[in-house]
Amino acid sequence: MANRDVLAVGTSAGGVEALISLAKHLRSDFPAAVLVTIHLPSHSRSVLDEILNSVGPLPARFAVDGENIRKAHIYIAPPDRHLLLDGDRLALGSGPRENNARPAIDPMLRSVALCCGPRAVGVVLTGALGDGASGLWTLDQSGGLIVVQDPQDAAFPEMPLSAMNRVKPDHVVGLRDMPALLASLVHEPVGDPVPVPVGTRFEVGIARNGHSSMDNMDGLGHRSVLSCPDCGGVMWEIAEGDLLRYRCHVGHTYTADLMSVMTDENVRRSLGVALRALEERAALAKKLYNQASDRGDRLLANTWSARAREFECEMKVIRDSIARVDEITANFERATKVAAE
Repeated sequence: MANRDVLAVGTSAGGVEALISLAKHLRSDFPAAVLVTIHLPSHSRSVLDEILNSVGPLPARFAVDGENIRKAHIYIAPPDRHLLLDGDRLALGSGPRENNARPAIDPMLRSVALCCGPRAVGVVLTGALGDGASGLWTLDQSGGLIVVQDPQDAAFPEMPLSAMNRVKPDHVVGLRDMPALLASLVHEPVGDPVPVPVGTRFEVGIARNGHSSMDNMDGLGHRSVLSCPDCGGVMWEIAEGDLLRYRCHVGHTYTADLMSVMTDENVRRSLGVALRALEERAALAKKLYNQASDRGDRLLANTWSARAREFECEMKVIRDSIARVDEITANFERATKVAAE
């Protein structure tokens, strides 16, 4: 009987060390292809393939669009591309960023759910915020097995915690026990076929080529009052069990917690622009006041002096607002850290 021959692993902050630990202890005859997505910067070369090659028996390399997957091989999402699985072939997607990342974990897991859910095992390791939770939910609904690193064992527990809060994992283990567990799981027989959630094929397509439409988005969720932090477009609210996320018709996608963070950042950025404009106007008003005073034009000088004072008052309001936004953001980060602990 065929075994579960696809292992999809997602990680972020602290992920290089976690992947090294995992790769070091996987056997050379590991009976599954290993897909890895870790958040990588798009502006610099990564040597993660060389690192994983040097520490373990499985050959590791950055994925190539269209190549066939092979068991006992590790395929890594390259910088600035979503790693997707299309049947037994890899695809590199150029679609929009998800959770402010490309490559992102959710598109990889959704594509695995779409092509081969009952054959797959999905894993989320250490990382910040919530990338991977939505993809694990889709994979779970599609017959895949779900493994999450124990948050107490993770360098950054937020990502495992987010996954556990939204999906009931089949297994929660530390890195020390994970290689043996995964070796056991991929030897299990393929599960029964299960229909994938509505909209999965559409979302995988967006990750692949960026093509979207408002009609399809209306079938995926309902329009929200929020605008996209990336492009300013309308966002659709999508509910997946206890998970709430947002996607615009361009394809930018955020979990609700990251959407809150991005909204705070956009508010602060807008306030900063307003403050800079007022500072420039105040400086100009003071200059015009000095010029009028030098000419002896007291009426005009008084007018510009009053305008400068008005600008100073408005600047204080905005500075206080920026401080309040910073305070709210800091409180959110502290609350997240306390919840993780």
